Amino acid sequence: MSEIKKEDSQVNMPSPILSNQISSEETVGQVRELTDVEKARMQDGTAHFSRLGWKRLTVVLIVEAIALGSLGMPQAFATLGMIAGTILCVGLGVLAIYTSYVVGQVKLKYPSVQHYADAGRLMMGRFGYELLGVMFVLQLTFLVGSHTLTGSIAFLNLTDNGACSIVFGVVSAIILLLLALPPSFSEVAILGYIDFASIILAIGITIIATGVQRGQIGMAADWSAWPAKDATFVDAFVALTNIVFAYSFAICQFSFMDEMHTPKDFVKSIWVLGIIEIVIYTLTGALIYSFVGQSVQSPALLSAGPLISKIAFGIALPVIFISGSINSTVIGRYVHGRMYRDSVTRFINTPKGWITWILIIATITVVAWVLAEAIPFFSDLLAISSSLFISGFTFYFPAMMWFMLIRQGSPFSKKNLALTALNALCFVIGVVILVGGTYSSIKDIMHRYSTGSVRGAFSCASPA
Repeated sequence: MSEIKKEDSQVNMPSPILSNQISSEETVGQVRELTDVEKARMQDGTAHFSRLGWKRLTVVLIVEAIALGSLGMPQAFATLGMIAGTILCVGLGVLAIYTSYVVGQVKLKYPSVQHYADAGRLMMGRFGYELLGVMFVLQLTFLVGSHTLTGSIAFLNLTDNGACSIVFGVVSAIILLLLALPPSFSEVAILGYIDFASIILAIGITIIATGVQRGQIGMAADWSAWPAKDATFVDAFVALTNIVFAYSFAICQFSFMDEMHTPKDFVKSIWVLGIIEIVIYTLTGALIYSFVGQSVQSPALLSAGPLISKIAFGIALPVIFISGSINSTVIGRYVHGRMYRDSVTRFINTPKGWITWILIIATITVVAWVLAEAIPFFSDLLAISSSLFISGFTFYFPAMMWFMLIRQGSPFSKKNLALTALNALCFVIGVVILVGGTYSSIKDIMHRYSTGSVRGAFSCASPA
């Protein structure tokens, strides 16, 4: 603990500033001491970004994690069957809690790790830093894109296709941009309670509505305990990656923990979040699938019928945009912090800090909107994102961290044998999802375009 405290004090101490970031009159590369004004801004910035306790961290993790993943669960259950769907939902959830614990242990051992890319540097040097940095930005941009797409679907549903879907995509992107402007995660936590209530109410209404509709029909839905008879390898892997997508909270954990005033309390947060996720996802997938059957749609809110789906989408608007915006904030913090690592500007409490921050958030939002328009179908957008990135951030990267950064002693010693097997399992699962999921996602996207079962990119038609 003494080493951790020592490193923390070094991180929080005001650092010299490179003159080429402050004044053009000084020699480039010259190091000078901070002025009193800069010291005050540095201290204010450090205090502003160190306000998260474990309860607020839980709320922020809920905002980031429990959103679109739950809306894809029923269709995943329809493909995989009730038994496999439930086992995978619970099993992958438990593994995600463990790998999140490993990520937290790395943060405690190496307090200077601010984002996932920094852990990549510890494992693989500069190459790891750059590789994980690119993956980090791309995955979170995909997440913002998926929220842009869902916002467009919601507005189209609410207005009975009242305008071109591109227009609603732009509206969704603007809302996500505005909500992403506050740079501190503790500020996002205030909106987290609205976010959580929004998704719980929307899912609850959908479950009740589909149950009532099934009762009025008077006959059981065509759900099955076993995988769908016509399900292919590609269908199964797309469904699996939709479940993996739901457990993607580890990717932002370093970023969130960097604002905690007592980082060791993170364990409470991941257990609360993990249990809540497993319960919500399993019940949402199982109940809606059992009420609707094989015709269940994705996002699941579309399965509630014309009127109820409008109500559900209306209630779900906060979670669509609040949860989406926090991903833009995380990317922005990483990029902005990297650009101004040794400058007061990184605290976003100066005119230059705010201007550059807004430009970064706007750029992220535009790229995310382009992604949403280029891959305008919900399940495959989630699937390709999960396969390429979440497979690593949730499974094989934490396993590598345990072997390379956390493990003490031989991996085959008696005390490490069980953990060696567990982390090896996480690594294998991650690699299988990376390879099989990426292949399946690309094949499914190509098949959908070739058969004309989805709209084209940048089209006014409703997304699939």
